[in-house]
Amino acid sequence: MIGADAMVKCLEAENVEYVFGYPGVAICPFYNSILESDIQTILIRTEQNAAHAASGLTRVSGKPGVCAVTSGPGATNVITGIATAFADSIPLICITGQVDSSLLGSDVFQEADITGAVESFVKYSYLVKDANEIPRIFKEAFYIANSGRKGPVLIDVPIDVQNAPLRDFAYPEAVNLRTYKPTVKGHAVQIKKVVGELAKAKRPIICAGGGVLLSDAEKELRAFAEEYKIPVVSTMMGIGVMPTRHPMYYGMVGNNGKPYANRAMNESDLLVMVGARVADRAVSQPDLITENKILVHIDVDPAEIGKNVGAAIPLVGDAKHIFADLAKEKFTCEHTEWIETLNEYRATMERKRDPNPEYVDPAEFIRMLSEQMADDAVYVADVGQNQIWSCACHVVKNGRFLTTGGMGTMGYSIPAAMGAKLAIPDRQVVAVCGDGSFQMSMMELATMRQFNVPVKIIVLKNNYLGMVRQYQHFTYADNYSVVDLSGSPDLEKLAMAYDMKFMRLHTMEGAQDAIEAFLAQDESVLLECIIDPTDLV
Repeated sequence: MIGADAMVKCLEAENVEYVFGYPGVAICPFYNSILESDIQTILIRTEQNAAHAASGLTRVSGKPGVCAVTSGPGATNVITGIATAFADSIPLICITGQVDSSLLGSDVFQEADITGAVESFVKYSYLVKDANEIPRIFKEAFYIANSGRKGPVLIDVPIDVQNAPLRDFAYPEAVNLRTYKPTVKGHAVQIKKVVGELAKAKRPIICAGGGVLLSDAEKELRAFAEEYKIPVVSTMMGIGVMPTRHPMYYGMVGNNGKPYANRAMNESDLLVMVGARVADRAVSQPDLITENKILVHIDVDPAEIGKNVGAAIPLVGDAKHIFADLAKEKFTCEHTEWIETLNEYRATMERKRDPNPEYVDPAEFIRMLSEQMADDAVYVADVGQNQIWSCACHVVKNGRFLTTGGMGTMGYSIPAAMGAKLAIPDRQVVAVCGDGSFQMSMMELATMRQFNVPVKIIVLKNNYLGMVRQYQHFTYADNYSVVDLSGSPDLEKLAMAYDMKFMRLHTMEGAQDAIEAFLAQDESVLLECIIDPTDLV
């Protein structure tokens, strides 16, 4: 057995089903060895999307996704995907090939110091120098990626190490890292303090972030909110912690959130922030959220607590464990008046739109789409105006809403949707993007065709980089710079080139029938919706 064989055996031991990647000479031993495995390799058309596809798989399966690329440009191309996963706390294993160990530092062909380059975007990175260390390193990598605050781990393997013989192969059963001991259980005293404040609060609210979904704590949070009638809002990454139409859910907060959700958080006297950064997109002025309220900040990452604002009650631990412990603490509280107030806000503060009838109204279209999507469907939003419309208008039932909120990487939706569809082939998966973000990953239509991944894609087309154009509209008085996409391809011809079903919708007339036809069969469909270039979110 050589190092490359051992790498494959490690992935098999971790029950990996798919590896997304793009080969090159420096990773060829690995790709040669994986031919003897049942692990399926997916040839992504550009390396960044390998990480996005692995991310999509991870977010619906709960298992760390794996991507494998070659050295030099292959490794540097995947960095943006790694950074996206890091910002969103998604566990990934990123394997990179590397030049021969003896040549490191000599600037040979396709050499790049990838462990150094990704230092600020990974939980940890390894440069493998001895093939006999491969089992230990892979075991540690999977553990680190999928524990504590989750995130990507990079393993860089020189080609000579991949080809080197192992004395023997033994995959470790456990990991014991002396310097890495993530806190999972919340401190009992702090939990008592939280309960005490909840019992006193007249206007409590829970703000749930993506950490709740990552810890699989949706049921625990929902049960707690229902029992004690505590309203819930979410960050962008927290969308889906509760069904959109749950009576105790009041929408997304932040710059592009629901007005009534922001008002609810501002007027609360007790704010429980769980699994969420206190960062600019969710809270425009973090230093003000502690005014006239008590802030409880729950997070598995102690570095997040106190980073942007001081919490009255910091509580380090995994959300699932903490809500399980909170459920054991019996207390009484009463805030009927607060709920009635929030219900009035929700009924009266929804933003009114005046869409142009000559185009598809993206807000209404997404609402109609949501109604017809399967109960457990996965909706993947890209970045740009489409993301904001999706966050505001998509109705989560019992499915998932995926997007990238931390890094905000355009082109995320199609590869992430592919990864999700491979993980859950029996469920409906829809990717929604703008014409700008679509062109950042449209090459993956080839991957969808080659590997028969029937993702449904909606392109909201306005021939502009809509979000940047909107910013320039408000900031530079309509002085538009480098946002015109009028050179975009004919999407009907593009779909034809990839043997993909195509549909086009010009106005809302016939939208219902178009959506029905779009969702009817489990096959790849590209639906182009022509939207008003001047529309604002």
